[in-house]
Amino acid sequence: MSKCVNLRAEAQALLETNILRFWQERMVDYQQGGFYGRIDGYNVLHPDAEKGAVLNARILWTFSAAARVLHNTPYRILAARAYDYLMQRFMDREQGGVYWSLNADGTLLDTKKQTYAIAFAIYGLAEYYHATQDPEALNAAIRLFEDIETHAFHVSPLEGESEGVGYVEALTRDWQPIADMRLSEKDENGVFTMNTHLHVLEAYTNLYRVLKNVQRDDVQGTKERVEHQLRTLIDIFATRIFDPATGHLMLFFDESWHPLFSSLSLGEGRGEVSPGHDIEAAWLLHEALEVFGDEELLNQTLPVIHSLAQAAEEGIMDEKEWWCYAEAVVGYIDKWKLYQDEKPIESNINLELAEAAFHYIQNHLVDRENGEWFWSVLPDGTPDRTHDKAGFWKCPYHNSRMCIELIERLC
Repeated sequence: MSKCVNLRAEAQALLETNILRFWQERMVDYQQGGFYGRIDGYNVLHPDAEKGAVLNARILWTFSAAARVLHNTPYRILAARAYDYLMQRFMDREQGGVYWSLNADGTLLDTKKQTYAIAFAIYGLAEYYHATQDPEALNAAIRLFEDIETHAFHVSPLEGESEGVGYVEALTRDWQPIADMRLSEKDENGVFTMNTHLHVLEAYTNLYRVLKNVQRDDVQGTKERVEHQLRTLIDIFATRIFDPATGHLMLFFDESWHPLFSSLSLGEGRGEVSPGHDIEAAWLLHEALEVFGDEELLNQTLPVIHSLAQAAEEGIMDEKEWWCYAEAVVGYIDKWKLYQDEKPIESNINLELAEAAFHYIQNHLVDRENGEWFWSVLPDGTPDRTHDKAGFWKCPYHNSRMCIELIERLC
């Protein structure tokens, strides 16, 4: 157990002295509100960079979770700052949902409704409620859940098949079809994607977790609907997104859930698979099933979870990006816990793999001079400075969550 104690202590030190301190000291925008949109790989601040909904929602989740787990008042203050900015600037009070991006001064830039971004807003708001018990945060999360279910939940044209449902990738501000649904330029323009469904699953799990303990008559129906849609998402992963032939997740789909194949990739040069998402999905599916407490459904889904975790091992350590290593650590810790009773030898191997991945992060990805992590490690072993240190897609989320998961799981 000393190994677990040491790893937990290292995770907390990394979280507080390297990750959160960077965002506290470098990313708070005292001039224009909220948080800055970008610091590049050379640690240069870009104060006029756009501000993304995903970045702000992930900051909200991070400082809310840190405040809840570590009982730290300064973290709670920064969580409140992110909460206020999300509510005042990103929330579309006329049409519902959240805007995709803002200019640096908080004025509207891109008003499209990306389901992925709304899911992260739910994720952050639910965590803020978990940390503060602020009822308005829970109410806002519920409103966004209703927005997704009303506008983005889509029945695909598969006659007679109840499984032919999913969450469309994006819509216009007033929830009409949009030609370019892509989350980013490296994605396929699919109606359905693995990535968005994964983070809707994650958001709904966090919302359901807090709703289970809310004693309000007006939310009981919502709690039942969230549970139902979580079960639907688990089924979508097991029957549509998971590829039993390879053990990996497929990435992009048309309206009828036919896979869209191309050379595009969510990882570096790995074609149609993303090992980082495979291992992240494995533990997020397990987390959702544990929140349910449904042993029968867990047993039905465990083969998918095991296959994803196993398939991810084929390439996860080749993915030198910061977020892949963070998810690998959590994935291995999850497998360690899962196998402890039935397969103790395999369980201990996974603990060793988690420790090895964590120490790779410390030795190669952590920027000890300027704070936070580099985006990736280049083939020659040097840090990648061409990508942002903090930005639209470089948020304190995967790495902070890794540390928080270790703190909670290894206590």
